[in-house]
Amino acid sequence: MKQDQAYRLRELHQRINNMKQGRETKVVSITSGKGGVGKSNFAINFALALVEAGQKVVLIDLDIGMANLEILLGMNVKDHLIDMVRHKKNIWDVLEKGPNGLELISGGSGFEEILDLSEHDTNYLFTELGRLDGYADIILFDTGAGLSKESQRCHLAADEIILVTTPEPTAITDAYSVVKILNHQDSNLQVRLVVNRVQNSKEGIAIANRVRMVTKQFLAKEIDVLGFLPNDSIVFQSVLEQSPFYLKYPKSQPAKWMKDMVNIYLNVDNNRSNITGIKGFINKLSQFVKK
Repeated sequence: MKQDQAYRLRELHQRINNMKQGRETKVVSITSGKGGVGKSNFAINFALALVEAGQKVVLIDLDIGMANLEILLGMNVKDHLIDMVRHKKNIWDVLEKGPNGLELISGGSGFEEILDLSEHDTNYLFTELGRLDGYADIILFDTGAGLSKESQRCHLAADEIILVTTPEPTAITDAYSVVKILNHQDSNLQVRLVVNRVQNSKEGIAIANRVRMVTKQFLAKEIDVLGFLPNDSIVFQSVLEQSPFYLKYPKSQPAKWMKDMVNIYLNVDNNRSNITGIKGFINKLSQFVKK
């Protein structure tokens, strides 16, 4: 019991120190036009690569009705975001320690139920989420595929969106549809594209350029290309093993490409000038809830 208490005190002390450092918290929403493109697997390995690069990352699973992240990580999460509200726990009670310093919050039933809370419970949720401001460098929301009303709200409230697709024609079409719908609501929204399961970088560049060309021509919208990931059996194997490929197979091609992607993201293409953070996210989200 004393060891338990000492551990929690050390954790609290670390959180206070992090916040004193004036850490700016960026909110990123990860989505895809359709299911089955490897979005959640990307989210986990992207988060782990960010952590390895020195970022404090909190990964929040808002994929409605699913618990993909905890399954892919081989974790058994006891308390979810919705449990926090129902049982009036604090955000630190549902913040689970994952591998290599990654931290995870599972949404439980999902965003739909969260946005259907009473005004009192909604205020409680927002207050607790607000405690993450200054705690993490980056908060990643893994949302459901496609565009439900709830996921749209999450995307529009975030600082930026990472859109995952594959070379499959239907995946490309659905990815374009996501950009089209969101751009209609906020033309200033920053969208970054990831092309998963490419045969080589040449194919990745071709697919990314195709999406960029169409969105620019028909939507007058510029989207950024974050990078590509190869179609590799290692990725499928790591899913079966419930162990992220970035940790399980660090010398594999997917892990190397992911590391390069994160290095570019942090050192070259990481625009933090328009960050509103978790408080900005909550303020925008609260406006949607009121409507």
